[in-house]
Amino acid sequence: MTSIAPGATIGILGGGQLGRMLAVAAAQLGYRTHIYAPEVSGPAADVSPLWTRGAYDDAAALAAFATSVDVVTYEFENVDPAAVEVLAGHGLVRPNARALSIAQDRLAEKRFVCDLGGMTAPFAPVESLDDLEAAVETIGSRAILKTNRMGYDGKGQARLSEPGDAVGAWNAIGRQSAILEGFVTFAEEFSVILVRGTDGDVRFWDSAANVHVDGILSTSIVPAGALIEGQITAARAMARKIADALDYVGVLTCEFFANAEGPVFNEMAPRVHNSGHWTIEGALTSQFENHVRAICGLPLGDTGLAARRVEMRNLIGEQVNEWLAILSDPANHLHLYGKAEARPGRKMGHVTRLIL
Repeated sequence: MTSIAPGATIGILGGGQLGRMLAVAAAQLGYRTHIYAPEVSGPAADVSPLWTRGAYDDAAALAAFATSVDVVTYEFENVDPAAVEVLAGHGLVRPNARALSIAQDRLAEKRFVCDLGGMTAPFAPVESLDDLEAAVETIGSRAILKTNRMGYDGKGQARLSEPGDAVGAWNAIGRQSAILEGFVTFAEEFSVILVRGTDGDVRFWDSAANVHVDGILSTSIVPAGALIEGQITAARAMARKIADALDYVGVLTCEFFANAEGPVFNEMAPRVHNSGHWTIEGALTSQFENHVRAICGLPLGDTGLAARRVEMRNLIGEQVNEWLAILSDPANHLHLYGKAEARPGRKMGHVTRLIL
């Protein structure tokens, strides 16, 4: 397949911090970027020369945007697949709309992975309180109710501990289409992040051990411990099955729980991912650079480690004010996203520490 040469313009749906880091990586390879987002500005505006403000359901604006770029990608999955279909009618969109539609529908995602032979938490669809109560009878009362669409960083979720929690959980998620997932007993969480090229070539980064606090990723550490390392081969095989089945192009993230029975698939993200931010300094080729390489049809870069140990920590809310102390340690690499207001639970930046 013909490569898209440097000097071309990459369109990015979404202008948050992932779009910002994609734009930086694109610029280093000689590409321009053009952001399309409903907001008037965002973190990516500082580094991308072009920004179109438009709704994701505005077909005319999307078509005009498509004509101004050479390939389109996205920085987050909460984009209407119809918008991607409109863009695909005018040019290249990578990853494709099918990957997006499956990833943003938790029920479809679980069924898709199960059909490929993957192991997931027990689950059941929920469209009503009656459905939820029936699901609790089947799965058990120790479970998590999640909206089927649009949830992230712990949003759109409610925990159940006993049958009497069903009504409160149903109300907490806004009484909307959902999925009930049984609790999985696990020791650790980890991500498999891969990049797949237009020719089907696949590269994996080392898997980080991830720690979440209040539903938000707090730290990612590479290399992971012995339990995770013992399950990476099986998890990678599952992630590659997913990528191949979707004819995927770009970076794909699959999150897993490590337990006694092996890796349990949790969810996937058809994009660059927070748990791969460590790759900017910690790998020979970052997830952002390799995503650009993949969607432009370039050879993929080496994903090997650049240090003996890598530790990434998210800066949430007021933690961003630690920048001076962070910079006083020469092993640290600070990334601030340019967000004006440090609200609780808001990702303001991250710091990566390399141990050589």
